Amino acid sequence: MPGELKVIEHPGSGSGDACTYMWACAICDENETCQKDKEGHSRWLVAKRMQHIEYKVLVMSNKGGVGKTTVTTNLAVSLALKGYHVGICDMDIHGPNIPKMIGAEGQKLKISSSGGIIPFQAYNLKVASMSFLLQNSDDPIIWRDAYKYEFINQLLGGVEWQDLNYLFVDLPPGTGNESVTTVDLIGAVSGCVIVTTPQEVALLDSRKSVSFAKDSQIPICGIVENMSGLDCPHCGQHIEVFKKGGGEAAAKDMGVPFLGRIPLDPDVVTQCDAGEPFAMFYSDTSTAEAFHSIANKVEEFCRKSGSLLRASAGHH
Repeated sequence: MPGELKVIEHPGSGSGDACTYMWACAICDENETCQKDKEGHSRWLVAKRMQHIEYKVLVMSNKGGVGKTTVTTNLAVSLALKGYHVGICDMDIHGPNIPKMIGAEGQKLKISSSGGIIPFQAYNLKVASMSFLLQNSDDPIIWRDAYKYEFINQLLGGVEWQDLNYLFVDLPPGTGNESVTTVDLIGAVSGCVIVTTPQEVALLDSRKSVSFAKDSQIPICGIVENMSGLDCPHCGQHIEVFKKGGGEAAAKDMGVPFLGRIPLDPDVVTQCDAGEPFAMFYSDTSTAEAFHSIANKVEEFCRKSGSLLRASAGHH
């Protein structure tokens, strides 16, 4: 777990009074008259939460439908199976599907006595999602960016993540406002995993995600090629449904690591719909082994990256 924690000064009105709410301005009785720097307070609160988390890993893709949420859930489960304390922050505001994949659809989060949001716990994971915060999870999100900002703050700073080894952040597709805001608020990100599919067109999509990560100074764990081939359940023949090699070619072309392939497995779909993470319930299959192998590479990357950062800090 993390070592000695830094003390982060609370932004205030200059009076030296500390805000007694550890969640968000929305529940404060003094919201209308408060003179404190609210954006500063939000950043302070996120930083306070994040300092208890050893590694923050973003899972991203430049387009939807590539299985990013499935990869996020199963990588988190793989590391939880190794005994790590793991959380998932579902930042896909318009399509928050993490709750469905852990059997928590329709659940609501509770507030602790200190005013923080208590994350939902399942399969040794701590999970927070926009779906948990809505009155009706079926309602579409039709918000301007300023309103989204408040909810991103709540998911990162309002949730009582406490001590975690890993926090996986499932970003929405693309490189829009939600992703930029999330990266800005989290600060030091340990790495990102870019999920793509095998088609050659994936080279174009992956290039944008890699460029976004490099421009944002986010270390890149590597690229995952999802839905990579199908073994026919009837004849056993291997079928390249979406061709092969787009993700690997993108990684080679952009000079970033290739983390591996995950096959197109109908059982993964069945388990996701049932709310039972595949990597846990089918842990001895070749598909689950692909998830475990990629999770091990993410673990190795984060530990190496963390060691380099600590060494650099000690040198200076």
